[in-house]
Amino acid sequence: MNDQRITLSDIDIPFTRLVAIFVKWGIAAIPAAIIISVIMSLIFSLMFGLLGFGSMHMPTTHL
Repeated sequence: MNDQRITLSDIDIPFTRLVAIFVKWGIAAIPAAIIISVIMSLIFSLMFGLLGFGSMHMPTTHL
C-alpha cells in the first residue's frame, strides 16, 4: 500500500462563490428543518399520548 501524506495549506475560494455556497446550504436547511420538526412533533405527541402528560395540569375551579 502507498502511504503518501498530503498537507493542505490554503484554499482559495472567491468571496462571491463562498456566499453562493452558504446561500445554497441555507436553502437546503429549510426542508431539513421542516422534516425534523415534523418527526419530532410526531414523536413527542406519541409520547405525551401514551404516557398521559396531557392530563397533568392544575385543576380548574368554575365559579
